Amino acid sequence: MAEDAGVPEDFLVALWRAVAVFRVAALAYSALTVSQNFAGYRHPLGGWIVLGVMAAWTAYTVVRFPPPAMPAVARAVPLVADLCVTAGCVLAAGWVESAARLAAGESPITVLWLGGPVLVWAVAYGRRGGLCAGAVIALYNFLIHTPHSAYTLSQLSFAPSLLLLTGAALGYLSRLAVLAQEAIERGTRLQAAAHERDRLARDIHDSVLQVLARVQRQGLAAGGEAAELGRLAGEQEAALRALVGIGAADPEPAAGIRDIRVLITMLAGATVNVAAPATPVLLPATAAEELVLALRAALDNVARHCPPETRVWILIEDEPASVTVSLRDDGPGFAPGRLEKAAEAGRLGVAQSILGRIRELGGTARVDSVPGQGTEVELRVPR
Repeated sequence: MAEDAGVPEDFLVALWRAVAVFRVAALAYSALTVSQNFAGYRHPLGGWIVLGVMAAWTAYTVVRFPPPAMPAVARAVPLVADLCVTAGCVLAAGWVESAARLAAGESPITVLWLGGPVLVWAVAYGRRGGLCAGAVIALYNFLIHTPHSAYTLSQLSFAPSLLLLTGAALGYLSRLAVLAQEAIERGTRLQAAAHERDRLARDIHDSVLQVLARVQRQGLAAGGEAAELGRLAGEQEAALRALVGIGAADPEPAAGIRDIRVLITMLAGATVNVAAPATPVLLPATAAEELVLALRAALDNVARHCPPETRVWILIEDEPASVTVSLRDDGPGFAPGRLEKAAEAGRLGVAQSILGRIRELGGTARVDSVPGQGTEVELRVPR
C-alpha cells in the first residue's frame, strides 16, 4: 500500500524530516499571524488556544510521528489523526476569525499550517494520497469562508488547486526518489555480487579447475581405466566452468522455486554444452525436477544409442508464459516411426520418461530425428 515499501529507513527519515521542517516554519508563520491580528478576531482568546493546539500537535508530529519503519496499516492511524486534527483547527480558525476579515481576504490562523497533512500523505502514499488529503483540507478551508464574496471565491478557487497540485507533485517526486534509491541500491548489490563471483571464479580456476584439467590430460594419456577417470574429470571440469558463471551473483530463489539453469548446467560435460540466459530461469521445484529428469533420460538415450564422441547441445529459453529446453545431438538419428514401434513393443523409455513427464506438467514435448542428421528433443513447460 505504501509507496515507500522496501526503502531503507534512513531515506524515509530524510523525507519525514523535510516535512517536519515545513511544519515548524508554517507554525512560526501562524504565530506571527495571530500576534499581529488577534485584536481583530471575533474571539481573540480562541486564536491563542487554536495556536496552542497547533503547536502541541506540531511538536508531537516532529518528535514521534510516524516511525519510518512502521507498517503501512499501522501508519494509517496517525495519518488519519493528523488529517482530523488539521481539519478541526481549520474549522476552529473559522470560528475565531470574523466574517468581515475572511470576506476581505485576510489570512486565517492555519494559512500555511494546513498543508502539513497534505505533504505527509504525499510522502507516505504517493500522489494519490496527496490528492486525497489535499481535497479534504481544501473542502474544510472552503467551509470557513462564508458568506462568499467575489474576492474570497477567487481566493478559494486558487487555494484548493494549490493544495491538490502540491500533494500530487510531492507524491510523484517522492515516488521518483524512492525508485531512484531502489535502483542505486540494486546496482550496488549487483556490482558487489559480480566482484564476489569474479573472486570465486579466480579461486576455483587456480585450484579445482587446474587439478581437473591435469587429471583429464594424464588420464587420457595413460589409457585403460585411467582414461575413464580422465574423461569423468573432463566432464566435471566443463560443468564446473559453466556453474561458475551462473549462481554466484544471482539472489536465492524463494522457497519452492528453483533456477533451472543451475540444475541443467550440472548436466554439462566434455561432449555436452549448455546455453542458458544470463538471468535466473525460475520454475516451481516439482516442475524443475521433472524437467531435469526428462533431460537426463534424453541424455541416457544419446549415450545408449549414439557413438561415444557424439556431441550434445542444450538450449534454455525463458519465455513469459513457459520455459523451453531443447536438446540436439549430432548422432546418427533414427527413421520416422521408430518411437511408435518401440512403444508398441513395450519399450516405453521415451514415451514415459521424457514425453510423459512433460505432459503430466501440462507442457508439450516433441522429438524430431532424421537419419544421419541427429535428433532434437524440445520440452516446453508452462509457468
